[in-house]
Amino acid sequence: MRFETKQIRAGRTGDYTKAVQIPIHPTTGYAFDDTEYGRKLFTLEESGYIYGRLNNPTNTALEERIAALEGGIGALVAAGGHAAMVMTFMNLCAAGDEIVSAAGIYGGAINLMDKTLRQFGINFKFVDAADPGAFDRATTDKTRAYFVESIGNPLADVPDIEAISKIAKKHGVVYIVDNTFATPYLLRPIEYGADLVIHSTTKYMVGNGTIMGGAVVDAGTFDYLSNPRYPAYNTPDPSYKGLVYAEALGKAAFITKLRTHIMRDIGACQSPFNSWLTLLGLETLSLRMERHSSNALAVAEFLEKHPAVERVNYPKLKSSPYYSLAEKYLPLGASSTFTVDLKGGRDAAAKFCDKLKLLFIVANLGDLRSMVNCPALTTHSQLTEKQLLDMGIVPGCVRLSIGLEHIDDIIEDLEQALR
Repeated sequence: MRFETKQIRAGRTGDYTKAVQIPIHPTTGYAFDDTEYGRKLFTLEESGYIYGRLNNPTNTALEERIAALEGGIGALVAAGGHAAMVMTFMNLCAAGDEIVSAAGIYGGAINLMDKTLRQFGINFKFVDAADPGAFDRATTDKTRAYFVESIGNPLADVPDIEAISKIAKKHGVVYIVDNTFATPYLLRPIEYGADLVIHSTTKYMVGNGTIMGGAVVDAGTFDYLSNPRYPAYNTPDPSYKGLVYAEALGKAAFITKLRTHIMRDIGACQSPFNSWLTLLGLETLSLRMERHSSNALAVAEFLEKHPAVERVNYPKLKSSPYYSLAEKYLPLGASSTFTVDLKGGRDAAAKFCDKLKLLFIVANLGDLRSMVNCPALTTHSQLTEKQLLDMGIVPGCVRLSIGLEHIDDIIEDLEQALR
């Protein structure tokens, strides 16, 4: 099936009632056929439904669809994008291990990595993703993963995903790509060597700003069995009677351990109601991403010519240093979230946002409504001034998330606010 068909039909559809739309299953427990069947479920000898913290039929439908859209062998949905990240890192790392991350990512993710997870002994090194060799130089025998965003938040920079993948493979390190901004319609990182793909489904996947969600997709391509970096996969797990994940589960080792070990213990599961709304959002993903991308490009071209604008950071502009990478990785469009640097610094940026009438000032993005904020004052406010400047977030930086309204209405509002 082609993408537009998969977003509607992939994975299980309906249920025993032959309902056309996926039902919501608001249940915490599932009856076992007998005690022996229950025993086999708990020892992973058989797959099935045990408890709402681990799986749910509505969640399963969403997981199968997202995995199909990204080209993975399996997926797990979580309570939010950060929950997906935390559980992924915990599934790969123990205290003392390291992850090499791109520096130009969401500020909340940097705080999660650099402060919260560091308190638990997982260390992070931040490098310039524009230089793939930086990942090579930062790798040690403690490195367990590389992490990048396919389109950086908020500056819309595009890393050379394939080049970084080759370095990860050279070192035998898991390669994680957060694909929230692009969605699988615009880019499928697994096709360029990613081992794991993460989403905040809260954003474009749902598309209407109603609920929270996250997802992890496993490409099923990484060999954990003979890799000394990942003893949790190639040594016995006492909680499952000495099960060796990579031996017993092969390509599905990561995604199975993520559910049966980390999700089991952390409990950051997604509500089946949230999964149901995400399934509805996915049905129109391609249509929305086309409009998001075309509207964003038109806005970027307008802003680039405006005398009040210092710089526009949108990778589909020919003036962008990421234009050639965007042409390679994002031929259908570069999504709709990017930044503009206004002349006049932070005061000008704040006044511009306050003068907008159509665009909301919102911390979220990827909504069908156009939204704006000042990253230094909101989404990246936990960073120091030096960190902001090192990332490229200057005082006059404004983040735009361009929605699906008529393009003339969006541009007219931007124009009057700038005036």
